[in-house]
Amino acid sequence: MSPSRCTIRGGIDIDADPSILGGMVNPLPAVPLPAVRLEAAHGATLAATLDTLGRRGPVLFAHGFGQTRHAWTTTASALAARGFQTLAYDARGHGDSDWNPEDVAYHGEQFADDLIVLAGEQVRPPVLVAASMGGLFGLLAESRWPGLFAAMVLVDITPRWETAGVERILAFMTAHPRGFGSLAEAADVIAAYLPHRPRKSDASLRSLLREDAEGRWRWHWDPRLVAELARDSAQHQDALADAAGRVRCPLLLVSGGRSDLVSNDSIADFLALAPHATHVQLPQATHMLAGDDNDAFTATVLNYLDALPTALAATPSAEPEHVTGVRS
Repeated sequence: MSPSRCTIRGGIDIDADPSILGGMVNPLPAVPLPAVRLEAAHGATLAATLDTLGRRGPVLFAHGFGQTRHAWTTTASALAARGFQTLAYDARGHGDSDWNPEDVAYHGEQFADDLIVLAGEQVRPPVLVAASMGGLFGLLAESRWPGLFAAMVLVDITPRWETAGVERILAFMTAHPRGFGSLAEAADVIAAYLPHRPRKSDASLRSLLREDAEGRWRWHWDPRLVAELARDSAQHQDALADAAGRVRCPLLLVSGGRSDLVSNDSIADFLALAPHATHVQLPQATHMLAGDDNDAFTATVLNYLDALPTALAATPSAEPEHVTGVRS
């Protein structure tokens, strides 16, 4: 595995391979875990994948806008191999989770409430690992319920962001309102958008798309989310900055050096709001950080978890923990 250059807050550069960053061992072969349904806020149920065999954690994964819990599969498997309990879920309106009824608009409080319910049902406060949208709602949830999370890892997101980056993402997500005629067509479009990534396989595309009654493949999220949640999200930046300033749990920001959503200015602004936070940059990663350089990202998360006080990240338990609120 080739070394990655990581920039640590304070201007210190280190050449590090994943073993230095996180002492990561090769994860055990991934065993597909069955999806469960968890009761969330306001009567919604969310699809989730959990591994409760470990004695460390738990670690709760929250994905970005338009993604699903499957974005975390490789990282969650690596953490489980290191003894962490993990829980990754599809946010409402995404993946296999409930979509809001037609007469109920999407708004940020719902997503923060869902996080409060899921985290609050854990036996111990979880560490939140959250990308983009998930990180913003994590900040809101922790500011409203201090101590909800033992620590937070924000993946390429800060309370203030670059508008051009958001517009580029939304333009891609709304460019094909009728979906795709085949998985191959979808793979072509994604490859053009992410030319630095390997081409998507049919198996991976099935976690991003769903086939409708006409045989067309559509994104695995509610199209209403763009207009009701994402399009005017910039108006909430002051509230998000205020929330970040009130968070007191340990914080790690992992940013992509090629991100068009998070800039040096927005990073500096965030570190001024949360001076106890730590920052690691993966220089070659874009906003889609975990997918761009998953080995380095996972190693960075493991390194951070291992450095947390034992009371936060490695509390032993006599029996595996169980998540409440599970529906079969």
